Amino acid sequence: MLKNHKHIEELLVEATQEALYEKLIAQLNKDFLMANIEESFSEGISPEQLKKELHAIIYQLIQEKFAEYLNLLYIMDVSEAKIKALDGSDVVELSAQVAFLILKREWQKVWFKNKL
Repeated sequence: MLKNHKHIEELLVEATQEALYEKLIAQLNKDFLMANIEESFSEGISPEQLKKELHAIIYQLIQEKFAEYLNLLYIMDVSEAKIKALDGSDVVELSAQVAFLILKREWQKVWFKNKL
């Protein structure tokens, strides 16, 4: 059954334990490419490094390329209601929360493709 993760680390541990971490990376790369964002993650990236890099990319998109950021969220099908519910007063914290929502959504896609 798909778990409702409370923290990004918990999600990444489960993806690794389920042997689906590489597929999660592939899904992220696929959706970034579909959104015309020229960032990608190497297959061998550690979960900790993935968390840092994704956070940095989201922060940069919010600050410098807001239209691309919105397009990425649309392509990934991240819940608009969940994004709107976040506190946007601190962009660093906001980008961390959005990175978590992105990983949760990408994890759902990977999990369902491999479990159903």
